Amino acid sequence: MDDNRLVRGAPVRDRILDEVRSYADAQTDLPTIVSILIGDTPEAAVYIRNQARGAEKAGLPFRQENWPADMTQEACKARILEMNDDADVLGIILQRPVPDHINVRSLQSAIHPLKDVEGMNPASIGNIVYSDVALAPCTAAASVELIKETGLPLEGLEVVMIGHSEIVGKPAAMMLMAEGCTVTVCHHMTRSVAMHSRRADVVVVAVGKAHLIGPEMIKPGAAVIDIGINQIETEDGVKIVGDVDTDGVKELAGWITPVPGGVGPVTVAMLMRNAMVAHQRQNAAGWL
Repeated sequence: MDDNRLVRGAPVRDRILDEVRSYADAQTDLPTIVSILIGDTPEAAVYIRNQARGAEKAGLPFRQENWPADMTQEACKARILEMNDDADVLGIILQRPVPDHINVRSLQSAIHPLKDVEGMNPASIGNIVYSDVALAPCTAAASVELIKETGLPLEGLEVVMIGHSEIVGKPAAMMLMAEGCTVTVCHHMTRSVAMHSRRADVVVVAVGKAHLIGPEMIKPGAAVIDIGINQIETEDGVKIVGDVDTDGVKELAGWITPVPGGVGPVTVAMLMRNAMVAHQRQNAAGWL
């Protein structure tokens, strides 16, 4: 029997991709999303595959570029600036990790905000402070979308965000404030995370520690959004788990996202929605 407490990502992903597909089908000559991989990074392959699949379902052109591992920072930046000026490029994705000699933040800053489909340019993240969340970091946007999926009204909702990374925790907290939530952000220096999380209507976790959050840290009936992806060794081999002890917490929580299959699929869909918004904004700016 399917557990109705599990907020699965696939139906949300499919709905968003259908929405983007309808938009894409109404356009002629859509420019291309370009994914850049610098060097040979096997761990990026699964992300690229998922992004390519998402783009195909959304009806958006997608191209993968592999740049040599010894390419200089200056050469990488020059290529990105060329893409900014190229009307045939809709959006630019910079895969991580990058080689050690590359300053990833500098390259993310070089991507024009209107082509920043990942929402990683500091300008895009800065816009969130002004509640302009049009091109937001995809994982943070996915977590907000999954909270909406529970049907809980966001105005006045008590949310505890555990983890304050630049690409998930901080932007997610800002986006939730823009929706009218009351947000508390906990991190490794917080004295008692449980004291905060136990009073929350929604707990969002993005730390990268397997099973950090147990049932004793959750208020009965709360929604739990688990962004963590961790590999653990089990008797049956390597297993992917989140930051939440899902089996323990789901008996108590009102809603919980599984790992895998929760936030991940929606993250890819958000990337495609960002590409759609980027196209609308580039059109409005007279670029296309």
